[in-house]
Amino acid sequence: MKKWLAALVLCASWAAAFAADYAREKKWADEILPAVLVGDPVWLEGPNRHKFLGLYAEAGSPKAAVIIVHGIGVHPDHGLISPLRQQLVDFGYSTLSLQMPILKVDARPEDYPPTFDEAAQRLERAVAFLQQKGYQKIALVSHSLGCRMSYRYLSTRPTAPIGAWVAIGSSVVDDTRKLKLPVLDLYGQNDLPAVVRNAPKRATLLKGKAGSRQLQVPGANHFFEGMEGELIEAVRAYLDQTL
Repeated sequence: MKKWLAALVLCASWAAAFAADYAREKKWADEILPAVLVGDPVWLEGPNRHKFLGLYAEAGSPKAAVIIVHGIGVHPDHGLISPLRQQLVDFGYSTLSLQMPILKVDARPEDYPPTFDEAAQRLERAVAFLQQKGYQKIALVSHSLGCRMSYRYLSTRPTAPIGAWVAIGSSVVDDTRKLKLPVLDLYGQNDLPAVVRNAPKRATLLKGKAGSRQLQVPGANHFFEGMEGELIEAVRAYLDQTL
């Protein structure tokens, strides 16, 4: 009995250690919302009744909507996510940038898989939000660890109403062949070593997949620092051609 209780406590402790850090999410929201000038905050409710932040920016006469997913441990207006969510609006794409589950500051990428199911649920709520607003065309754009979260959503919901997926700086080799939608694998010439190293494998999986391709941006790093314009143009052009 004592061994059973000890195992139960250990499992509970492990689950708690890798549960989404809602207090940290709130801290991020408190910090960024006063400075948000483009778009409006929306609070979406997950199945566990936790309300998570989205930044919704509506285009004039929108032709489609784009859900934007950030990388590890940050927020829906961080780094390259900010120009994506703001500037795609200028090209007719309404954007909804989501707060994804985050862990403690020192958490590693390999600590995050226990949060992927909740991430998929958040994406599901985001799609429902956009459908309620009347959008019939919805795309998904994700960065870094956000690509793994997005893949969990897309691979476990094969009928999800997503018309295209742009995966930016993906370091892993998920089996995109099983997805029933076109994919753009986008990365920088000077991206993280794992992103560059696995690029040929990711490209192989996209061969023969309708509307799918891989694109390397010369000179760009993992965060497209100083090359945000090239990033926006690559994403815009793909969405224009695909949706």
